[in-house]
Amino acid sequence: GPKYLVAKTDPNTYATERIGWYVVNINANDVATLGATPKWFLATLFLPEDRSSEDMVREIFADMSRAAQELGVALCGGHTEVTAGLDRPIVVGQMLGEVEKDRLVLKTQARPGDDIILTKGIAIEGTAIIAREKGPELIKTFGQDMVKRAQNFLYEPGISIIREALLAAGAARVHAMHDLTEGGLATGVLEMAQIAGLGVAINKDRIRCYPETESLCSHYGLNPLGLIASGSLLIALDPKDTQKVLDALRKEGIQAEAIGSLTEKKKGFKILEDKEVKELPFFQVDEIARLFEAEGKKSSALPR
Repeated sequence: GPKYLVAKTDPNTYATERIGWYVVNINANDVATLGATPKWFLATLFLPEDRSSEDMVREIFADMSRAAQELGVALCGGHTEVTAGLDRPIVVGQMLGEVEKDRLVLKTQARPGDDIILTKGIAIEGTAIIAREKGPELIKTFGQDMVKRAQNFLYEPGISIIREALLAAGAARVHAMHDLTEGGLATGVLEMAQIAGLGVAINKDRIRCYPETESLCSHYGLNPLGLIASGSLLIALDPKDTQKVLDALRKEGIQAEAIGSLTEKKKGFKILEDKEVKELPFFQVDEIARLFEAEGKKSSALPR
């Protein structure tokens, strides 16, 4: 037929307060980066033997149903069981989608000289997690209004990148797309380049960082370039198509900016900062993991 069926499996292994909502969105994001429209979702839910309740199960499935409905996806099946040895619920999602065969976007198609567009701003998810985990202590420093805005980053600007991915793929011949997750922008840019066997050069001045993100990162001594960043999308494309895609995104109210370009592999991974070319920073672990590990505890909202 004229379409590919695209399949993606991704688990959420941490007991977040919105685990069902998370697992739908993270799987949908990965399908959308292939230029595909998410359509059908299945979930396998493992429940802890001694810590489960009917209310817990109903809440998880209600969250999955709401998230699927928001995205126009059918929650069409899966499996549920109580499993020995678990201390928290675990959800493994599988998203299926469709894409016209001539519109499939593969990360290996990126080319030297491609521009890189960043949608929204960086560290959206990380900002929300920190604000939710440390709300009471942050309110004392920044006030309730600012902390509530940061907590709401999960929904506004939001961690879904489906709209921008499909808009970009429909506006021009996109070579590659990559949704930012663990390790933040720096890791995502590095991954995009390495998958295609290329180097990269980005301009820090063009990277949007929200005031709330800057404040929280400064407060805890974190680098926003390495903070979990679901909600931001990288788009690689021919420079002649860059303005066309930027216009299509901005017309729909989605902030976007060309932040750099892919280069020949031998040129390495560079960032222009304060008019000086430096090596792109490498993060062994996500900055949010470093934050909570430094306190000797594991956050219930750490990235999956």
